Amino acid sequence: MEIALKQRLHWLTLHGFVRGVASLGARRGDLQARLIADASVKADPEPFYEQVRSRGRLVHSRIGYITADHAIGHELLRSDDFRVLSIGSNLPAPLRWLERRVRDDLLHPLRPPSLLAVEPPDHTRYRKTVSSVFTQRAVAALRDGVEQTADSLLDELSREPGVVDVVDRYCAQLPVAIISDILGVPDRDRQRILEFGELAAPSLDFGLPWPQYRRVQRGIAGFNFWLDEHLGQLRRSPGDDLMSQLIRKAESGSPETYLDEDELRAVAGLVLAAGFETTVNLLGNGIRLLLDNPGHLHTLSQRPELWPNAVEEILRLESPVQLTARLALNDTEIAGMPVGQGELVVVYVAAANRDPAVFGDPNRFDIERENAGRHLAFSGGRHFCLGAALARAEGEVGLRAFFDRFPEVRSAGAGSRRDTRVLHGWSTLPVALGPARSMANR
Repeated sequence: MEIALKQRLHWLTLHGFVRGVASLGARRGDLQARLIADASVKADPEPFYEQVRSRGRLVHSRIGYITADHAIGHELLRSDDFRVLSIGSNLPAPLRWLERRVRDDLLHPLRPPSLLAVEPPDHTRYRKTVSSVFTQRAVAALRDGVEQTADSLLDELSREPGVVDVVDRYCAQLPVAIISDILGVPDRDRQRILEFGELAAPSLDFGLPWPQYRRVQRGIAGFNFWLDEHLGQLRRSPGDDLMSQLIRKAESGSPETYLDEDELRAVAGLVLAAGFETTVNLLGNGIRLLLDNPGHLHTLSQRPELWPNAVEEILRLESPVQLTARLALNDTEIAGMPVGQGELVVVYVAAANRDPAVFGDPNRFDIERENAGRHLAFSGGRHFCLGAALARAEGEVGLRAFFDRFPEVRSAGAGSRRDTRVLHGWSTLPVALGPARSMANR
């Protein structure tokens, strides 16, 4: 079968069918269908959070269930009665069969052996291998590197006063530099990684239009090719970086940490991509929120000990990952409603993080909110984000350093959101930097 035909059939089974059904359902007001196909929800999801919540704690639709309830989300993400979703696994049987026939063999974040798409015992082994390298001590030791990298990037910006796209020049550059140092990525390849990431980011979405699907596939293919080359280079010339250590662990022969070639590629690829995707969005969302709330910036300048809590509040209010999904392993019950085996439940993380039963005045940005850290932005249970500690450190250090260096920075335009539904962040964010504060006066 020709590659072009296989790709068209793959889009049709995986996205075209879903897109068509969702478009019909969205016109009838189906909530999950609107989440996939309603352009107004994509452009501004905040009103939709409350529409979902107003329909009840757990809302049934033609596609499955959706919840904006924090307590349900917290419990479900930790439940052994549910498993993560593998892309295509909940399609009707004939389409599921065809999708498997025409899919490519490229890595995909929602396809096994990705950590996002597997459960124990494989998930336990993969995660243990990564955790043996990315220890708390190793992550803590990276904080100095985050500060040095942030200062270096801000030095460059300070020489170009005026209007800049802060996402392109800072929010993206800081996390990709950090994860590249961790994973032994050469400086010359960092821009390519960012480009692949921007192309492939919608791969977590369902119901993609054909042009966007093709862009995603180009990004995934480019990243796959680059990753194979990078892992080969590290095998030939291993360094002290954590990726070289991960390769040694994975190939050590120990049953507890051994990974075959496909598993190693999947784990390495996910760690690299996830290592900057969430943080790019965290930094961009944080800069925009703080620029729109200058009173909080004044408070932070007087009480810098509030920065860690401010980061938690940014994660809560502008969740970098908007939703996640689980499949019921058996017939079960949630909030008094029966959920059948194989049925889909979407945890609307962004809405759960604004649940008024947990967070008072939930739509207000409050850097002193006492329970800001109760958000679900990093998921929960066995799938809790491995890079949460690093993302928090990068968010705290990166935001504080930026506003310390440019105390008079102002918004310089509306900016544009990323063309994604699952990931939530800024694609462009123009700011007028103003004069840079001297390092000696910090």
